[in-house]
Amino acid sequence: MEISGGLAGGAIQASLSGRYALALFELAHDAKGIDTVEKSLTTVRDALAESDDFRTLTTSPLVSRSDAAKAMAATASALGVDDTTRNFLGVLAENRRLGQLPQIMRAFRQLVARHRGEVAAEVTSAHPLDDGQVDQLKQQLRARVGSDVSVDLSVDPAILGGLVVRIGSHMIDSSIRTRLNALASAMKG
Repeated sequence: MEISGGLAGGAIQASLSGRYALALFELAHDAKGIDTVEKSLTTVRDALAESDDFRTLTTSPLVSRSDAAKAMAATASALGVDDTTRNFLGVLAENRRLGQLPQIMRAFRQLVARHRGEVAAEVTSAHPLDDGQVDQLKQQLRARVGSDVSVDLSVDPAILGGLVVRIGSHMIDSSIRTRLNALASAMKG
């Protein structure tokens, strides 16, 4: 498998979340379940965005390891995630690494994109994008970077409108919030 060596490079492996993501990727690859784990992680990410209680479970230092593991197992079952992801979440709970979950999921998506020969892009919009808008965005990004692009979508109403796109270390910020801030700075003189 090319991911752990040349393709992933040292950047992902160097971080704690990257090492966990790489371990999960290797487990999923060996079980021929990369797509299944990716889908489960998307479900977990959506649950984190929607549930304050779930977010608190992953970030609170007051929750013991065993309680976090039990709660994570129950939550994973309720969400219907696959066994590999469920077991992985249990390991994170036992190792007190649930706070790293967003970074681990981001690194996992990067590994999957590289495995597929795609470039990973993180896209933040003020409102959810429909399928047509996502397809159009992928086409524009593909034309810009010269290869297929996998997009990880998130919604942040605070940007007011437009998009913020991150591809690797490059960022394209066309959000209304940034434009208003630039205008306010220019007016201050």
